[in-house]
Amino acid sequence: MQTKPLLQQSLFTRSPLSQRRTVLAFAAISTGLAAMGVRAQAPLKVGVIYNTPIADVGWNFQHHSGIQAMEKAFPGKVKVEFVENVAEGPDAERVIRSLVQNGNQLIFTPSFGYMEPTLRVAADFPKVTFANGTGYKQAANVASYSAKFYEARYLLGVLAGHMSKTGVAGYVAAFPIPEVLQGINAFTLGMRSVNPKAEVRVVWVNSWFDPPKEAQATTALINLGADVISNHTNSPASVIEAEAKGKYAFGYQSDMKKLAPKAQLSAVVHNWGPYYTDVVRQVLASTWKGGNKLGSYAEGYVEIAPMNAAVPANVQAKVRALEADLKAGKLMPFGGPFKDNDGKDVAKAGAGLSDAEIGGMNYYVAGVVGKVPK
Repeated sequence: MQTKPLLQQSLFTRSPLSQRRTVLAFAAISTGLAAMGVRAQAPLKVGVIYNTPIADVGWNFQHHSGIQAMEKAFPGKVKVEFVENVAEGPDAERVIRSLVQNGNQLIFTPSFGYMEPTLRVAADFPKVTFANGTGYKQAANVASYSAKFYEARYLLGVLAGHMSKTGVAGYVAAFPIPEVLQGINAFTLGMRSVNPKAEVRVVWVNSWFDPPKEAQATTALINLGADVISNHTNSPASVIEAEAKGKYAFGYQSDMKKLAPKAQLSAVVHNWGPYYTDVVRQVLASTWKGGNKLGSYAEGYVEIAPMNAAVPANVQAKVRALEADLKAGKLMPFGGPFKDNDGKDVAKAGAGLSDAEIGGMNYYVAGVVGKVPK
């Protein structure tokens, strides 16, 4: 005769009164475990605000991809709410506040223009954790984060120096802040390491995302003799326009080869997954301390996309060798010597710039045409 397991026998053969006592006993145990903190922890609610549409390439696409990588790293432990296309003005503060009011305990604001609104909201909600991308201010509950994008820019400048026939590169730029100036200057230093007479011309569009204006700026630069185009904006308009005009270009933030297969020589690619994953891990473990994070090429925060087949093999090999030196700490784009475009010594040989000096960059290096807008 087959018998039931002991537990099943006890549950199914006891009297109704005994069964009720058993249920109450299990309930008491469950209550005790909950009181001891054994109860399953509710997901960490994470809010994110983006200053343009997420799209399928660009700044916010890369950040959102990083957020998705973080979600995969913590299945069931986080719940993300995001809002896209929020202008960097009064509306940003309203949206950040709404994310707090919706119960988000950790909020990411990945844009320089969100810095002040983030700080204002954070001051009113000291128990909520905030992190602002590319800003330079912190508070007790506000961290900042960015990456050394200029490291990849230097490599692409070297590539431009080899591929440009006119010796003139064009640069479509958003705002004259240090982050953008770092990229322009590193690109120029890289290009002039190949061609000491190379010039970089800049058109400022005063917007992170204005595709028509970015396309117009690209055309203007081509008309000024640029046969290689770089950009620091949030849309692929410059790369697409270069493709249409038969010129070379570099993607920024994302690999944009699918949009400009002939024009794109390579691209600066951002990877935010490591940062978002690390911050969430800290918050879940109650070990978050804030501060500023500056990710590097060596850490995988920045890389360059595969080079176009139009780039000769020997040039590709040179760029990859420089990339290896960059990862190993042997190459520093702002290691010196170099001058600004007024002829003033900025860094002498063997005396490169510190992270703080790079972070406050407000000038053009020699080779960039014009003056930095005030």
